[in-house]
Amino acid sequence: MSEQGRLFGTELRRVRISAGISLDKLSELVHYSKGYLSKVETGHKRPSPELARVCDSRLGAGGTLSELVPLPPSGAPRSEEDGEVWLMGSDRDDTSRWPTVNRRGLLAAGAVSAVSPGMFLGNASAVEERSLETFRSMFGQFRELGQTVNHAVVLPALVAHTHTLGELADNATTGNRDEILVLGSRYAEYTGWMAQEAGEERTALRWTERAADMAEAAGDHDLVNYTRVRRALFALYRNDARRTIELAQQARDGRIPPRIRALALQREAQGHALAGDYDSCMRVLDHAREAYEVASSDTALALGSTNLADPVAMVTGWCLHDLGRPGEAIPVLDREIQRVPVRASRSRARYGVRRALAHAAEGNVEHACALTERILDTVDAIESATVTTDLRRLRHTLVRFRDNPAVKELTPRLTQSLRARL
Repeated sequence: MSEQGRLFGTELRRVRISAGISLDKLSELVHYSKGYLSKVETGHKRPSPELARVCDSRLGAGGTLSELVPLPPSGAPRSEEDGEVWLMGSDRDDTSRWPTVNRRGLLAAGAVSAVSPGMFLGNASAVEERSLETFRSMFGQFRELGQTVNHAVVLPALVAHTHTLGELADNATTGNRDEILVLGSRYAEYTGWMAQEAGEERTALRWTERAADMAEAAGDHDLVNYTRVRRALFALYRNDARRTIELAQQARDGRIPPRIRALALQREAQGHALAGDYDSCMRVLDHAREAYEVASSDTALALGSTNLADPVAMVTGWCLHDLGRPGEAIPVLDREIQRVPVRASRSRARYGVRRALAHAAEGNVEHACALTERILDTVDAIESATVTTDLRRLRHTLVRFRDNPAVKELTPRLTQSLRARL
């Protein structure tokens, strides 16, 4: 056992005894076996970050236990070929999972709207305005489609449309150029999100940067800040609390729209939760709610999720679980998941898995298994890399209850779902 593990065991025993709590009682509180906890205290078992967080919460240790068990990195981003962002993704061996294609190839496949330099004969401004109207309508449809289907269905068309809007802007009249670029930046940003859902972090970052470049060229400087919010999300899924907080704080500096400020504050709160800092997390969430109260209503081009009735409440539930307080997270997540539209399958899968994870961590094993069984078909259909991160955590949590009949029944199906993502 490492020195770190021995230090944790010693500190856990000291805090537990100071609180007047026996091993039997602690086992009941944190839903880990007495034998396992005893081995952790004596340095014969390695403590997990999840155990550290929940012990912090139950024993009122103020984050000292979590500090002794830092979260492991979730893994480096997959490598990919260099070059222009026509490359949509790559496997671990650098062979393209989605082929590298040029614009002519995408046109031949019918993935690009019929906008080309030849269309600028005659009344160019009228063509641009009609094209903008079409692309705006399609963007809303892509966002809806992205909620219900695999990322591979929408990514090729998103890539193509973003490039087409770039060409349209290059040839545009002065009056329409900025509007075209702003719309193109939203396409690029959504392309980056779908790439992240595919597990392609480098590709996702490049598309997010492309979005910021297009917006900057149009005089829309706010998307640069939102790029930091997106980078903070990557750090969050790598279990890097410090970097998550740092990027989110950078994103909310200066004068930015309330919606982007709210999104940045939510991400910062998640970073504090990952670090086990309850007070900072709750304080920042309060500021996020204030920002949302003055933010403009969702529009077709709104940044961030538009499927959550109360984004701050949902993130609060997420944070409470990460803070080792699953019992407090459960009523929040139970309530908010009911308010997510049925059509928003991707959002329902994401928060549905997190809800099941909270129930499992609280010891509501049968209910956690029932919730998981209900959403696995949806999880399989959308193939989200970010959802899979929590699905693995859920499996790890359920292993503690491997003798439970509900866990035994669910395990083959859950294992099959996870193997499909390897």
